[in-house]
Amino acid sequence: MAEIKAVIFDWGGVLIDDPEPGLMQYCAEAFGVRKEKYIKTHKKFWADFQTGSITEDVFWERVCGELKVVAPKGFSLWGRAFEAVYRPKEDMFALASLLRRNGYKTALLSNAETATMEYFHRQGYDMFDVLVFSCVEGAMKPERRIYERTLERLGVRASETVFIDNRLTCIEGAKQAGLKVIYFQSVTQVKAALAQLDVEIS
Repeated sequence: MAEIKAVIFDWGGVLIDDPEPGLMQYCAEAFGVRKEKYIKTHKKFWADFQTGSITEDVFWERVCGELKVVAPKGFSLWGRAFEAVYRPKEDMFALASLLRRNGYKTALLSNAETATMEYFHRQGYDMFDVLVFSCVEGAMKPERRIYERTLERLGVRASETVFIDNRLTCIEGAKQAGLKVIYFQSVTQVKAALAQLDVEIS
């Protein structure tokens, strides 16, 4: 078994509570529509929003056009929504810091929109060597190329890398790219899985 040299973390659902349910509720309430209706419309344009193919303004124009409501102007509704629902898992951030202190390279790999990426940068987190966001890359998990770009920036091989995510589709994409994977359930379970891979976590 290849020695593990790097660990890649997903953001939403691993380092923080999954923000998606709260985001959907926040936006539905902001527009005064049913959550189910908002989600259905949101999903039509979400991939283009997350990969940076369209700006937030264009995203809202399209969503609000279908919902027949007024689009927000002059501020980032998505940024406000994300900030409102942001709940960090401090023990997971602590684990990332520990791994980096122990000599492992660390990365964040997230399907994230520009407003959420900017929110991340404002937090001043310093436990990651590499940050990879879908809105910058023009690609998103589970596309193979976004895993490969992360590996290139870390300077490691896939066989030397562990990827942690809470979504099975993203786990499968990482597997296809040759990475070792941990399907996130809890920090205790992640630590046990890392220990099985001979990763130093103490």
